[in-house]
Amino acid sequence: MVDTASRSGSKTSEQRADVPAPAPAPAPAQPVRETAPTPGAVDAGAAPKVDVAALGRQLLGTWADIRIAARERAAQPDLQRIEGQSMEEHRERVLGQLKILVEQGAVHRAFPKELGGHDDHGGNIAGFEELVLADPSLQIKSGVQWGLFGAAVLHLGTEFHHTTFLPDIMSLKVPGAFAMTETGHGSDVAAIGTTATYDQAAQQFVIDTPFRGAWKDYLGNAAVHGTAAVVFAQLVTKGVNHGVHAFYVPIRGAEGEFLEGIGGEDDGLKGGLNGIDNGRLHFTNVRVPRENLLNRYGSVAEDGTYSSPIASPGRRFFTMLGTLVQGRVSLDGAATTAAAMALAIAITYGNQRRQFNAGSDTDEEVLLDYQRHQRRLLPKLATTYAQIFAHDEFLVKFDAVFSGEADTDDDRQDLETIAAALKPLSTWHALETLQEAREAAGGAGFLAENRIVGLRQDLDVYVTFEGDNNVLLQLVAKRLLTDFSKQFAKADAGAMARYVVAQTADRAYHGTGLRRLAQTIADFGSTARSVSELRDEETQRELLTDRVEEMIAEIAGRLRNTRKLAKADAAAAFNRNQNELIGAARAHAELLQWEAFTRGLGKTTDPGTKQVLTWVRDLFGLGLIEKHLAWYLIHGRLSPQRALAVTAYIDRLLERLRPHAQDLVDAFGYTPDHLRAKIASGAELERQDEARAHYAARRAAGTLPVPEKSKKK
Repeated sequence: MVDTASRSGSKTSEQRADVPAPAPAPAPAQPVRETAPTPGAVDAGAAPKVDVAALGRQLLGTWADIRIAARERAAQPDLQRIEGQSMEEHRERVLGQLKILVEQGAVHRAFPKELGGHDDHGGNIAGFEELVLADPSLQIKSGVQWGLFGAAVLHLGTEFHHTTFLPDIMSLKVPGAFAMTETGHGSDVAAIGTTATYDQAAQQFVIDTPFRGAWKDYLGNAAVHGTAAVVFAQLVTKGVNHGVHAFYVPIRGAEGEFLEGIGGEDDGLKGGLNGIDNGRLHFTNVRVPRENLLNRYGSVAEDGTYSSPIASPGRRFFTMLGTLVQGRVSLDGAATTAAAMALAIAITYGNQRRQFNAGSDTDEEVLLDYQRHQRRLLPKLATTYAQIFAHDEFLVKFDAVFSGEADTDDDRQDLETIAAALKPLSTWHALETLQEAREAAGGAGFLAENRIVGLRQDLDVYVTFEGDNNVLLQLVAKRLLTDFSKQFAKADAGAMARYVVAQTADRAYHGTGLRRLAQTIADFGSTARSVSELRDEETQRELLTDRVEEMIAEIAGRLRNTRKLAKADAAAAFNRNQNELIGAARAHAELLQWEAFTRGLGKTTDPGTKQVLTWVRDLFGLGLIEKHLAWYLIHGRLSPQRALAVTAYIDRLLERLRPHAQDLVDAFGYTPDHLRAKIASGAELERQDEARAHYAARRAAGTLPVPEKSKKK
């Protein structure tokens, strides 16, 4: 946070009178004509102002009070990371921090009321995500303990497992691992090699990892601290493999030694998140009671008979995995928080740091006054805002499903699709934003004391765990194709013919350039006219939606006859379209974010804030269109004139948003105790003021040496 005098850099109306302002950025080559303001909006002659407090409250979302309490907790020094600790020291510190969370009652919100919880699934995730402010290792290790290990017992187990195992998991008496991933299989969980074979005579399951690739790997809590694990294995009984199921398996004794038949290794130093003791586990003839099968979706009777409320093995498998979707939900939120932190640091620094004096003989320019600096940071700020609004809606959907309020098969499938769509975009965006913020802060951004490099290292693996991003987007694309095909599942020949005719006409209309020609005539000589439509909400919606629908329709057309092909040929056809499938899924996720941002904008009541947020939303939407301009031009959705107008208006939006950049990051609500970055503490502003005062005093006293160039003149 910075004082009001530096809130908008050198362009604030509150700038000190004795400090000359830098020259304004040059205007675009083709000025855009302004339209009259909407009635009830900001006065025509007044610049809009952001109500930072009100906007901050809106950004906190549905569980605002829980987030505020969680942020107060994240500001406690005893829960924060200490830079420079060894891996061993960091691991023990984070374990101790988990115990503090238990003592403060911060981890039980999602668990049943009868066990001391609150049955509040959305609130639990909202509070949990904020731990990334303190230390991503703390967020992830607590997520392993209560969001994966404990949640697996909660959602895959039944009352026996809840009363038997959950109390010690909740209290941290039993730290545990979530043993799903194997060295040989990460994303393809259905193909894991670990087996759990039922021994009818002993009434036990025998757990085995029959080859090296079946070892459980990358497991949090497995290297040192875990004393039990939920182990995922192929359930075999009476010679039949019923697919992947989960088992509660003790792994260590009271002295930390592995139990008989269990072994493991420490994954050692990682690229980040070194406060977590990731490790490997392997099992040889390890026996657990029949009751240790978490049997909500599949049971084995004493005589070895298997039964399940879900007859289809495939549907049963995906239902089981769907109950664990909260990992993706929380990563979407935590990644968005990390991006917001990076922008708060970089924009605050960019509002104070000065370099080069192109517009003044005496004062250097504030970094954020440079158009390129704005281009680097402000579009990422717009995307972060879109993600915040999208994540809150996502979390509301998650809460409705897990509370039972909206828990149909369709609801769960929708939730899983949204999770698979949003988690990739937010985690990739976090890495891109952290890297850009690091570079935008120059050498200072590379210092560990300014947090950005550490966050970048810790967030790196977010794109991989809880589902590789590209694999998740393939799941989204398959769902989109399924929904597309359902439109014609019962269509008669006449309906199909009408669709083909409509598609053909649409392709002819776009493909022959008729729409481009019409746009060129309408836009001729007027960038302003092009911009007028592009900033229209419905125009943005149409362009973004049209791209998703067209991409899916094209792929569906190419894959239409694959069901008639041999398995290998069908797989080859799908593989040839894999890249475009992922592109379509990403376009769908971007549309979800834009729609959520637009709905959030509709709830903003303060006129000045609404105007600025509208510019931010437009920057996000038009930024997506600019990124995919080639597609829009190739498919005839935009004329060359209108394509040029996209970039011209983005440049104008950057100018408009420049004075509000500090307000927009201050609205995130992070205090110095959260950011803990010296370059965002006001120290840079003090240095700059000191330097400027020094030179001003010497100029006033006439003691400043004359530059050589001036002497020659």
